[in-house]
Amino acid sequence: MSLAFPLALLLLPLPFLVRRFLPSKAATPASLTVPPGAFAAALPAGVRDDGAGAALLIGAWIALVVALAGPRVATTTDLVTASGREILLALDLSGSMVAEDFVLDGKPLMRLDAVKRVASRFVRSRKGDRIGLVIFGDRAYVAQPPTFDVNSVATAIETAQIGISGRSTAISDGLGLAAKRLTVSEATSKVVVLLSDGVDTSGKVRAADAAELAARHGIRVHTIALGPADLESAPQSRDAVDAATLRAVAAAGGGESFRVRTMDDLEAMAEALDRLEPNPMRRPPTQVWRDLWVWPGAAALALALLVAVRRAP
Repeated sequence: MSLAFPLALLLLPLPFLVRRFLPSKAATPASLTVPPGAFAAALPAGVRDDGAGAALLIGAWIALVVALAGPRVATTTDLVTASGREILLALDLSGSMVAEDFVLDGKPLMRLDAVKRVASRFVRSRKGDRIGLVIFGDRAYVAQPPTFDVNSVATAIETAQIGISGRSTAISDGLGLAAKRLTVSEATSKVVVLLSDGVDTSGKVRAADAAELAARHGIRVHTIALGPADLESAPQSRDAVDAATLRAVAAAGGGESFRVRTMDDLEAMAEALDRLEPNPMRRPPTQVWRDLWVWPGAAALALALLVAVRRAP
């Protein structure tokens, strides 16, 4: 326990100092001297000076000064404070996400299922951040507006289905919509995490140009190129990812680009993002003070009421 205002304890001797040093009112000389206890028997029982009243006043004063000193105890809380960061995940739901070229526990796993496992866990670990989800295929739309309810965003990721936004890969549209949403945000840190396993087919705006525009508005863009093959190493592959374009997007957006070919790569990517965008849940526990002044304050009030009752006729 500690005191918020320990100097308030210097007030404790104040009544005694006042009584000791202030001049008392001169008494009128009496023509008749009687013993001090002669009138005590004639006083009502409630106002007899038996020392209890003085003790009550002293106790009330001590309790009041202790309350003014602000006793308190420190406690820790699991409450995670807001980070001031807003993250929008732009998730590719094109037809190629059905490819089963990931392996988990020795069994083939669809790309989308691999992403769901890692992305939902990543989102749930970001309490304190505002997280949103943009889904794109032929077109892009906001599947979950930015919110502190990270569990609802994780659920939106886990229930996402291929085909609801078309089966093409409109990377520019997905990035542009996410950046547009963040442009009007008042967050101190704005981040887009763009995940794609294909080639941009929107043809309206170059993805790198969209990322450069986002960077001008203070938005960082990280990209994830998903899939075992890319256009550089396997240009004839039907499901090859345009890793070079995604690297250019990240460079233009001031972020990092990740090449993900396996589940291990996917896990490492999530850990790297946590380092790039510090996780608010990894901060030290928040310390808060629990004030205790109400107890000595209540004691002072109770003692003052007792003094008043004793003095009542």
